[in-house]
Amino acid sequence: MKLCIILGTRPEIIKMGPVIRYCESRKLDYFIIHTGQHYSFGMDKIFFDELEIPKPRYNIEVKETTHSAMTGSMLIKIEPILMEEKPDIVLVEGDTNSVLAGALAASKLHIKVGHVEAGLRSYDRLMPEETNRILTDHMSDYLFAPTTNAEKILLNEGISKEKILITGNTIVDAVFQNLKIADSKFNALKKLNLRKNEYILVTAHRQENVDSKEKLENMLKGLQLVSKAFNIRIIYPIHPRTRRKIDDFKFKVSEGIELLEPIGFLEFLQLEKNAKLILTDSGGVQEESCILRVPCVTLRENTERPETLEIGSNILAGTNPEKMLDCTRKMVGKKRDWKNPFGDGKAGERIVKRVLNETD
Repeated sequence: MKLCIILGTRPEIIKMGPVIRYCESRKLDYFIIHTGQHYSFGMDKIFFDELEIPKPRYNIEVKETTHSAMTGSMLIKIEPILMEEKPDIVLVEGDTNSVLAGALAASKLHIKVGHVEAGLRSYDRLMPEETNRILTDHMSDYLFAPTTNAEKILLNEGISKEKILITGNTIVDAVFQNLKIADSKFNALKKLNLRKNEYILVTAHRQENVDSKEKLENMLKGLQLVSKAFNIRIIYPIHPRTRRKIDDFKFKVSEGIELLEPIGFLEFLQLEKNAKLILTDSGGVQEESCILRVPCVTLRENTERPETLEIGSNILAGTNPEKMLDCTRKMVGKKRDWKNPFGDGKAGERIVKRVLNETD
């Protein structure tokens, strides 16, 4: 059996890492297509090196910026590769345009599709990711649901139970595999002169937040309130998109908020692990903070990770400044005794074994 793994963003590289590592350990016949959705492969090459996973066989370097142009360009470039390589299955992960294009290209060629992290829903159609999730789930032959909640969503949408496997989330595998690598290579706290539990970590870059002048301004005001209320360092590795929007809108960032250049994933994991609290609009960071038992405040009105709300590791604040402060007060002293709902760290192995039709 030949496997094809399609990815295009750094979160996908992280979450597909355990699948790739398991394929390597079994010396399976597989190859990787990199779409370059977030960055050029030249920039992501460092990322593959850092995570110690093999580089892609194909880099299609999509440059378009609109959703339709990007997805269309990916389809045009992925299809001939699949026709030449003739894989038995294409694996995609998550909810990006790369996921939708990869699944659609494979489906049109009658190649089986496996969707890693299937069944997530925010029920917010304003998010382009929601459309990508739904469409990909409904054209997939294998749906790898991270939790029982995700499985229920898929069943309620009429997807056959035979297509679904609850695997746990590959982010659990990735967090523990990559922390080992990180601790052998980096000391992010020493580099930034930080101490464990003496700083709050921020990450916010989602289109619906930073492209809105009102929401971005409110987020910055909320962070200023948190900084003053707790007299604690606010560490914010800022995404280029967010920095550009701050400049475009001519916002002034409070002195209490320390803006950093983007940081590598391994060092970011160390910052997450040792933070007193995390404020984020990222779905992946909600999961990582939960796994690492660090309280999280999510700067969104909804989440496709409801398990984090149910166990109390996470709370939704949106971008209202006062609510951001109130939620921070509620979570900052939260007892870190919740049980990780995302699995035991063997999701990558389960996914590949299911594709190979192997059973434990």
